[in-house]
Amino acid sequence: MPSEHPSPASKPTVIIVGAGIAGLTLGILLEKAGVPYEIYDRMTEVKPLGSALSLIANVAPLFKQIGIYDELVSLGKLSHFVHHYNEDRELEYSMDFRGGAKMGGSPGYIISRSVFYDLLLRQIPSNKIFLGKRVLSIKQSPVDGVKVHFSDKSTAEGDILVGADGAYSAVRQSLYDSLKKEGQLPTSDDGALPFNCVCLVGQTKPMDPEKYPELADPICHFPRVFGDNKPYSWAYLTVKGNIFCWGVIQYLDSESSKSHDSFRNSEWGPEAANAMCKEVRDFPLPGGKNNDLTIGDLIDNTPLVSKVMLEEKVFDTWYSGRTVLIGDACHKIHPTGGTGAINAIQDAVALANWISVLDSTAVKEMTKAFKEYKAERYPVAKASFAQARALSRVTERGLVARITRYVSKNMPAWLWNILIRSMIESRPQVSFLPLVEDEGTVPPKYQPSLQKTLAIRKAREAAEGKMSTTVTAK
Repeated sequence: MPSEHPSPASKPTVIIVGAGIAGLTLGILLEKAGVPYEIYDRMTEVKPLGSALSLIANVAPLFKQIGIYDELVSLGKLSHFVHHYNEDRELEYSMDFRGGAKMGGSPGYIISRSVFYDLLLRQIPSNKIFLGKRVLSIKQSPVDGVKVHFSDKSTAEGDILVGADGAYSAVRQSLYDSLKKEGQLPTSDDGALPFNCVCLVGQTKPMDPEKYPELADPICHFPRVFGDNKPYSWAYLTVKGNIFCWGVIQYLDSESSKSHDSFRNSEWGPEAANAMCKEVRDFPLPGGKNNDLTIGDLIDNTPLVSKVMLEEKVFDTWYSGRTVLIGDACHKIHPTGGTGAINAIQDAVALANWISVLDSTAVKEMTKAFKEYKAERYPVAKASFAQARALSRVTERGLVARITRYVSKNMPAWLWNILIRSMIESRPQVSFLPLVEDEGTVPPKYQPSLQKTLAIRKAREAAEGKMSTTVTAK
């Protein structure tokens, strides 16, 4: 950014494509920062798809800043353990995450994805979000801004385009097509998203805690079962409202990967789920009054079941010109790590910090901001990717998986604490809202976008104060 940091005469207008967790979080932050924006999404209505989210100390300071932390706590269940079982419903070992609460200053919570989504959606003014908007084409110019054409023949114009539209991002595809024609797309970003798993997910309607006593516990129950001689693992999480959020992962070989390739674009769609439901309904789970719970019991009480691909990739190209990517559009991380939503939220924090101090609508200024955003977030995304891959091996099959489970089961406390520390040390905040005190015993990791934009704001305030003093003296 320029050294003198003049106050912007006008703030850039931001077009956000994608009303998922990343897009909504960015919208909330831009609303707080006074930056004009609009959100567009291809879905025609909001459906309660998906399962549950793990929200730990990483996001607590931000949610306190924007004033939704207390409501989040009221909507979630405390998360202490992940228990690993065999198919005989026998406990093999447990992972204890309670130490993260003291290290990070806030405990972890498990919340239904649909409930969390609704919490975010309610923070966005209804006149700033538009559904049924499928992207057809995008045109960006260094001089004239960016223009998005939608399938209903409508358009949106602005200065910045944010692709927050998921793993199969239309914004990313358009950007990469343009860069490829110009010979500027890295080989690493030219190709289909790799995947070796598919997942069946859902959340039940409220069920009877008399029949399923684990639902009544204020602490989330999170059992995970490994298939003995089958390429599957499965789990559930109990959430507020007497609801089970559940998932089944199928590990694919090269042939089964090919057979599932046609479902790549179904993302969170219920259409592809029926056949897999039949295959897995007898899978056993610990739970129920007689400890005879099965996946079928959960399927039969789930209004919408979705089958999704579990892609894994961190892209190298995150921005070009007026376009920038956040969330799954630039990094798709295995859900075993439980960091997909957290990374999307933290992307929005870093990007919002830089957008809030943009000096102008010139592309060169945006490029500097986007470069700073990627420099902060790319290493974190790569680390999360590696960590999720390591954790996913616990639930896979084969020799490596067995070794990983043995190491996890016998991990010394000091090594486990190092792992927990690495998971919670990134606790970002935004520079345009009052900072909250961090109460963790582990100091938060240095956050470039916060410290640098705070410095910019202080420089501007000093310059404005000096100018005001000069005018008064005259």
